[in-house]
Amino acid sequence: MTSQYISWVTPHRETYSRARPTKMTESSSNKLLNGDSCHRTSNGKKSSKNGFVKSHGLFQQPQKYRRPREKNRNVTHNSSLYKKPFAESFEETPLLVAVLTYMGYGILTIFGYLRDFLRHWSIEKCHVAREKEEQKDFVPLYQDFENFYTRNLYMRIRDNWNRPICSVPGAKMDLVERVSHDYNWTFEHTGKVVKDVINMGSYNYLGFAENTGACADAAIGATEKYGVGVGSTRCEIGNLDIHQELEQLVARFLGVESSMAFGMGFATNSMNIPALTGKGCLILSDELNHASLVLGARLSGSTIRVFKHNNMQSLEKLLRDAIAHGQPRTHRPWKKILIVVEGIYSMEGSIVRLPEVVALKKRYKAYLYLDEAHSIGALGPNGRGVVDYFGLDPKDVDIMMGTFTKSFGAAGGYIGGKQVGG
Repeated sequence: MTSQYISWVTPHRETYSRARPTKMTESSSNKLLNGDSCHRTSNGKKSSKNGFVKSHGLFQQPQKYRRPREKNRNVTHNSSLYKKPFAESFEETPLLVAVLTYMGYGILTIFGYLRDFLRHWSIEKCHVAREKEEQKDFVPLYQDFENFYTRNLYMRIRDNWNRPICSVPGAKMDLVERVSHDYNWTFEHTGKVVKDVINMGSYNYLGFAENTGACADAAIGATEKYGVGVGSTRCEIGNLDIHQELEQLVARFLGVESSMAFGMGFATNSMNIPALTGKGCLILSDELNHASLVLGARLSGSTIRVFKHNNMQSLEKLLRDAIAHGQPRTHRPWKKILIVVEGIYSMEGSIVRLPEVVALKKRYKAYLYLDEAHSIGALGPNGRGVVDYFGLDPKDVDIMMGTFTKSFGAAGGYIGGKQVGG
């Protein structure tokens, strides 16, 4: 069995005076199949009776929505990579809404301090757990303002969130009705159900997370055959044939040579970025990247520099400075320069300017890490994410990361790239 390692994670030191690694020959089993799309569920591989595989080479060492009120609009052309103009528009927050929101939080904060004063003198009953006086010398369990926010602001408005549901998280869902007689400190269920509430609090873009249908039947069948877990790490006795089948299917779907699957989407970023870069490497991160990317960059020990969101001038300036000046103090060339971006930025709804990022990456011989947690399955004519959306070659992206929790209504994450080793 061949080991599946991403080609540019090499044990030797790489500098930017070297040429890019040569592209490895793509094996026939990992070639992109034109028939693979979002509805594909099996590649026809037969599994063994218990599904266990003794060893796994993976661990061996070797169009878009336009809002009605468009204010900010950017259009750019890149004739060499993308034939169509890239238009990006956002709806600005109305001034009245912003003012009223800040006023509401301000009023709650003022009354929060007043209520804390009344609780201190036992004029008002305090429902929250508090540390005893003899524990004052211990390290506090919560930061002071965090505890204040939970006690006085979040507790008053938390009925807007944490609503118990009694249906699958589709486009609409059913909620359990509840009431509170003590200002949201405690709740009581009335026994009634609120039907067909619009779901704006979870993912499931393609409707796969259902309790009936092909996906539910396949999940039940897999659970009956393999169980709900393996009880061990994959490099020991926790590797199943269905894991390898999943990775091969993901690789074909993405159009890359190999992929690796992980049990948690957040950890796919935070735990793999430290394996890709380290001391002497430079990470160029978009200022609006997800917390998992930020944590992974910090854990890597690499130097981190942040560029303005989707601003190619800011990114190019950092790249030019990195090449010209090298590492701090020694001015040696960086071992690796890694550009980290997302496909769709979940909080802003903006799409990465991928053709321009790829052009800069090639010009300055950098590497590209693309987080497609929100774009895979949701963008492109074939649902293959932002690379498919722009019609680019998947091989132009060194590391393609994504999750199964958004579009696919499941759990876990993956990374894909080139395969090396034998």
